[in-house]
Formats: sequence, structure tokens, C-alpha cells
Amino acid sequence: MDGSLLFQSLLLGLLLGGLYALLAAGLTLYFGVMRVVMLAHSAFLVLAAYLAWFFSSSTGLDPLLSLLFTVPLFFGIGVALQRLLISRLRPATLTMMSVLLTFSLALIIEGLLGFAFTGTHRRIALPYSGAHLEVFGASVPVVKLIAFGLAALALGGLYALLKLTRFGQALRATIQHEEAAKLVGINTDRIAGLGFGLGLATAAVGGTALALDSTIYPSLHWHWIGPLMAIIVVGGLGSIPGAAIAAMVLGVGQSMLQIPLGTTWAQTFFYLALFATLMLHPQGFFGGRLAQRF
Repeated sequence: MDGSLLFQSLLLGLLLGGLYALLAAGLTLYFGVMRVVMLAHSAFLVLAAYLAWFFSSSTGLDPLLSLLFTVPLFFGIGVALQRLLISRLRPATLTMMSVLLTFSLALIIEGLLGFAFTGTHRRIALPYSGAHLEVFGASVPVVKLIAFGLAALALGGLYALLKLTRFGQALRATIQHEEAAKLVGINTDRIAGLGFGLGLATAAVGGTALALDSTIYPSLHWHWIGPLMAIIVVGGLGSIPGAAIAAMVLGVGQSMLQIPLGTTWAQTFFYLALFATLMLHPQGFFGGRLAQRF
């Protein structure tokens, strides 16, 4: 392996890790606010990717403009989903029943996408899809840079929202200790609904970023749910910074392993990291104070 190939793999791994961080952010919010294991998150990612493809193919405009519609749409769906379905689950069995409920939602979304668009593989035709930038001898696709930039903007906005606003403070208080948040006057039920909507809004952004450089099909979400679950466990359940760090580490690891092992075997790095975390540090390596409570 020469130096230029190693550098290119490292750079592509960082770009991939940024996208992984965005895709996993919603899963962290769901679990942090309500202890909900949202198996349908990756299905909503694919739904957002299809909406971006449909918008672009119908209007001829850049798929990034579809975010003007999909982000508020997904936010509303998330709030409605929490209030109409998730909140009706009994607290004693919330985590287990949420797995069954959201698994059903994933199947429904997959079936609707297959019915509406068939199982044909789709890909957005972009005028800059073949463009590359040369960075110190490494060739980097422009679409990957755009997807990384979109992920960085979304995660930066999410961080600012959580740190600098009263809603963010209430959401973080609910994540850290729901009962204590209630004692200081926070309406945790309302915050849970808004937090769920925020998590699903990140799926709209992540799905659009995914569509820029991926071929999409209805069952694609099964490919993503495993790696995303591994990221939030390694990073620490309920820790958004932990999930972001884990995503970068795992993204770089996957990219580096693709050179000697190939794409298929490199994916096993996520599951090896997941098993190692569960055996050695179950609360996660980069945060996860929340996991110690459950």
C-alpha cells in the first residue's frame, strides 16, 4: 500500500464517518429521550432518499432543494408518531415493544416504496456526479464532499440547538434524568414529541445526503440498520458526541480495511466493534452515561 492510496483511504473514511454520524444522530435522540429502539430509522432514510430522487427527476432541480419540504414533513411525522403510537406503549415494556412497533413500520415503508416505485434500483443523475478534486494526490469525489458538508452543517445545527436554546436545555435535561426534569417544570411529554420529530428530521437530511452517491431500492434499509446500531452502542447510548466520534472511527476503520479485505468483509468491522464494546465496555467507549441507568 503506497502513501497516496493510504491517504485517500483515510480521507474517504473521514468523509464516510461524517455521513455515518448524521445517519446515527436520530437513533441516539430516540433512545436518549424515550429509550426507544427505532428500527424504522433506516427505512425513513431510504424514504427521504426516494423523495429526493423523485423531486430531482420530476423537476430537474438539485435534490438538495427537496430538503425544504422533507425536513418539516419528517419532523411532523416524527411528532405524530411519538404522540399517536410510541406514547401509548406501557413504560414497563417500552424498549421491547418499540422494537416490534418500529420493525413493523420499517416493513410498511419498504412495502409502500416497492408498490410506488417497484424494486428497480434508482440513482439520481447529477451534473457533478463524476467530478473529482485532487487533494495532495488523492482523488475525492465532489458528491462525497457535498454529503460531508451537509452532514457537518446538520450536526453543527443540532449541536447549537441542544447547547444554546431553552428547548435544547430541556431536551438534554430529559435525556439525563426525566424525573428531575419534571420536578423543575419541564413538560417531558411535549419535549419527547419534539425530540422524536427532531430525530426524524435528521433522517430527512441524512437520506438526501445518502441519495447523492448511492443507488437506492426499497430494501436498502436492512443494509444500514446494523452499522447504525453498532455506532450508537460503541459511542454510548444517548450520547450524540459519542455517536459522532464512534461514526468517524468506524468510518475510517471500514475505509482502511476495504483495501486488503474488500468492501464486503470490511463491513464486519462494525460488528466486531459492537461485540468488543458489549464484552469490554457495555456503556460505550465515548460517552454513554445514560446506558449505566438502563
